[in-house]
Amino acid sequence: MTGRTGIALTARGSGLLTAAVVLLAAGVRFAYPELTLLGAAAGAAVGYAVTVAAWRPRLTVTRSADPDRVGRGEPAAMELTVRNTGRLRPVNLLAEDRCGDRPVPVPLLRLRPGRDTTARYDVPTVRRGVVRVGPLQVARRDPLGLVVSARPYGGTVPVWVYPRVHPLDAVPTGAGRSLDGHVDAVPHGSITFDSLREYVIGDELCRVHWRTSARVGQLMVRENVDTSLPRFVVLLDNRAAAHPDRSGASASSFEACCEAAASIVTAAHRADLPVLLLLVTERAGSAVPAAENGDAVARGGVRGWVRRRARRRPAGDGDASPSGEDSPGGPLDRLAAAELVAEDDALRATTTRLRSDRLGDTLVFLTGPGGRGDLGHVGALRGAYPSVVVGVLGAAEPTPPGAAALVVIDAADGAGFAAEWDGISRW
Repeated sequence: MTGRTGIALTARGSGLLTAAVVLLAAGVRFAYPELTLLGAAAGAAVGYAVTVAAWRPRLTVTRSADPDRVGRGEPAAMELTVRNTGRLRPVNLLAEDRCGDRPVPVPLLRLRPGRDTTARYDVPTVRRGVVRVGPLQVARRDPLGLVVSARPYGGTVPVWVYPRVHPLDAVPTGAGRSLDGHVDAVPHGSITFDSLREYVIGDELCRVHWRTSARVGQLMVRENVDTSLPRFVVLLDNRAAAHPDRSGASASSFEACCEAAASIVTAAHRADLPVLLLLVTERAGSAVPAAENGDAVARGGVRGWVRRRARRRPAGDGDASPSGEDSPGGPLDRLAAAELVAEDDALRATTTRLRSDRLGDTLVFLTGPGGRGDLGHVGALRGAYPSVVVGVLGAAEPTPPGAAALVVIDAADGAGFAAEWDGISRW
């Protein structure tokens, strides 16, 4: 069964239907009642087969992934529960679930009305990506083998396979410092006025803007931004030209870049520092909406992003939801869905946008061997970003010294990048 939907004749059914038409035509044309009777019997058999195969069992399918977000190589399982919601007939079928590109047989043997059966199987996590599991395909055949029907049941559940995360000990603190000499990890400080927002329970009354509150008829408070807060910007080069050594739809250098990006995002999250993940080329219709993971942030500016982050994170909540914007879950979801895109001239437009928006003070650019010739565009961002670090992964030879006057890390894979990252003496 290959994901068909609907009713189709088998080879035997097509031959019998053709024979029925020929026999009926010959019997009527030459006035042979025996041929007419045989043709009618053959047609009745095909009709009976269609009627039997058209019966649709009433099934309810629920599935849950355990867990639904894993690192590459970590175990993940899918639990499938099928319930016969019919009232009269038991179900005796062989169904097939789809786990990515792999079919998984699910036997439904003597499933009585009101009963359910559970199947559990492993989800392959050897490759980074989004594994779509489902829907369940249920096939039926008539006793004569003339007609086969296949229908889907239930929806699909994604399993996010993240890149491997390598521990990083060193985390850049950025160019900004708080007034008392240490890095301030509070996303809404009291240094720079940013905007006004509605009053919520817990806000200090000294921050209420009384003039605006009297004009709009509700309490409005001042929203301030701590301009000394270090901000990371991780730019992942997903251009196909930057990763020339490809095997299929991906490349080993691009997978290494994804591992390096995941390691930086996780290290920044553990240090409670804001981090923004951007792709050089955004692909329309990606699995992770860009508006939730950085592209809209780039257009709206970092101050609005920090303000939204402060609103969404409850006070005293040290670990937010894995898929939230202020935790590594959102960027890691994006890394799981990242793909190579054949738009080779997108880096110039991206660097121009980064220069105008100034999204942070530490920029990390991750590229492959084919991206060395474009480091000049990244080097031009040093005026907007005090600290710029470039990671070239998967190259056979090291980058020539003094390339665009940048701090360049050459590594063969993600583990090598993590070792070189901790050895950086200056940012």
